[in-house]
Amino acid sequence: MSTLTPVQPQLLSQINERSVLRLLQTNGPCSRAEMTRQIGATAPTVSKAVASLLRSGLLEEFDAAEPSRGRPARRLRLATKTAQVLGLVIDAGPCRIVSACLDGHLHADSGITFRTPDTYDELLTRVYDYATALTERAGVRTLGMGISMPGLIDSRDQKGLLSPNLPITDGHSPGIDLSQRLGLQTILVHECQGQCLAERHFGDAAETENFVILDATIGLGLGAFSGGRLQVGSGGYAGEIGHVPMIPDGLACGCGRHGCLETVASDSAFSRLLSLRLGRPCDVEDAVEQARAGEIDVSGELDAVIPHLATAATMAINLFNPERLYVCSKLFDLGDHVLARLIEQTESRALRPSFRDCRISRARGSKREGAVAAIIEHLTESRVRGGEQLT
Repeated sequence: MSTLTPVQPQLLSQINERSVLRLLQTNGPCSRAEMTRQIGATAPTVSKAVASLLRSGLLEEFDAAEPSRGRPARRLRLATKTAQVLGLVIDAGPCRIVSACLDGHLHADSGITFRTPDTYDELLTRVYDYATALTERAGVRTLGMGISMPGLIDSRDQKGLLSPNLPITDGHSPGIDLSQRLGLQTILVHECQGQCLAERHFGDAAETENFVILDATIGLGLGAFSGGRLQVGSGGYAGEIGHVPMIPDGLACGCGRHGCLETVASDSAFSRLLSLRLGRPCDVEDAVEQARAGEIDVSGELDAVIPHLATAATMAINLFNPERLYVCSKLFDLGDHVLARLIEQTESRALRPSFRDCRISRARGSKREGAVAAIIEHLTESRVRGGEQLT
């Protein structure tokens, strides 16, 4: 007759706690009785898991009136009043830091945007100051911080290896460095992987097992859920579609090569072409505003960029056969015709059965939500590594 080792009861308890968190993330607040029925566990098992999660600050209990009886009923939810997490976006454009509830809702008064510093040390100092200010909410416990960043990120060592658009982070570990300064749990993720987690947790991909996000803003990156799991690769480098060489003798890319896909299939590529034609700098936000006002014509630049972006979408569809493809681009602010053109040109390039299985739409989530989703996922998964069911 086998017996449990001392490690096994602890592991089972952690699996139980993660299952409770997953249920609340999927279904929202519920009572202990409802939780017991939906999970199919015993009441003592659920109560023990809930008690542990309440102590950790991940859950909180509140009174909810029962419509039929008008009396309060004790229910459980992911912490919204007593705990928070921070989300940090380190980007080539402005950096942003926010605080959020454990259910992912951003605090409306918490957003801080600042220019990306010129040095890594200055970046750490600025983030430390802003993060410290956000952790000073009275009666609110900060449980951790998620960090979204572009470039090659070694997920095992939590280190940025190469960021063509943000070189000050090369060779550095902002998550580890900020964790030591702030005394918080941190997790560093590639921005596209964070956006995938945001769609999974807070978007309309909660029930979608296979979907891809294509981020064509500053660079060109890809994040993918396949078979219900985030695909990161052996070291965390998966999704660098932007650095596939496509144009022989093309433009120099920040990665050191020439003619990479992101040099011709991104918002940055669009802005560069437009700026060259106008003879003055014009970023994508200004271009959209002026084009919508009828002050400039950007049809030539769209004609140049959309086919290459359709090639990137085709790669994503043919490689992953997703149910959904979400595309991030500010070019869509020009009007619905831009997305329609992208879909039409992707259809002409992609394998017909794969395209037929996939719905292409604009991504609604943000990098801020991706950073928040990353720390929430980390806090959930850190309860246990392995196991999926309550026991």
